[in-house]
Amino acid sequence: MRRNYLRGVRHGIPIGIGYFSVSFTFGILALKYGLSVFQAGLISLTNVTSAGQFAGLTVIVTGATLLEMVLTQLVINSRYALMSLALGQKLAPGTNTFCRCVIAFSNTDEIFAVAMSSPVPLTTSYMLGLSTIPILGWVSGTICGAVASSLLPANVQSALGVALYGMFIAIVVPQTESNRKLLFVTILALIFSSIFYWLPVLKDISTGLAIVICTVLAAGIGAIFFPVPESEGGSAS
Repeated sequence: MRRNYLRGVRHGIPIGIGYFSVSFTFGILALKYGLSVFQAGLISLTNVTSAGQFAGLTVIVTGATLLEMVLTQLVINSRYALMSLALGQKLAPGTNTFCRCVIAFSNTDEIFAVAMSSPVPLTTSYMLGLSTIPILGWVSGTICGAVASSLLPANVQSALGVALYGMFIAIVVPQTESNRKLLFVTILALIFSSIFYWLPVLKDISTGLAIVICTVLAAGIGAIFFPVPESEGGSAS
């Protein structure tokens, strides 16, 4: 059990380092938008999701309703349900429901990718080890970013806030260069987002609901024009 845990810890170190840098930006923005260091750290500890937290922060700042928050998180994080179903098939026999729920909590994109590449069944101890450093990196990065933000001048905080947009560009642009389907869906999402931001009536819709609508529309149109063949979908699972 200990050997499996330590093996998971070693595999999770690169993920944790990457998470620290990304969550540092979240901590800066959280304090910039009025949250405390404790609140920012608690959000990261209980969520461990980059896109969901950044979108949720936007929903909080705009004063949207709890229903809009739920819908936003449901749409943005729906992929985790599918990922957990796939991951569940690789867990070692005898893994009980409680352990599966604990594993599902830390099932992020990167942890999922590493876990699915394992040639052997996944034990609970290995998955706990794999998620330990990423969770610590995510939470500590958030707290460090929030603390640094409280100590830095306002103009420096504003400059560091731009890092969020740079992060998303760094994630999306390289993939769109080789995947025209993703480029099409990304452009659609930008168009819909601009429409809801600028056009009369539509711009009065709350930010949380607008995020949900834009995401569903872009993803739905992408699914219609670029459906995944059954054979491809089967191999992915």
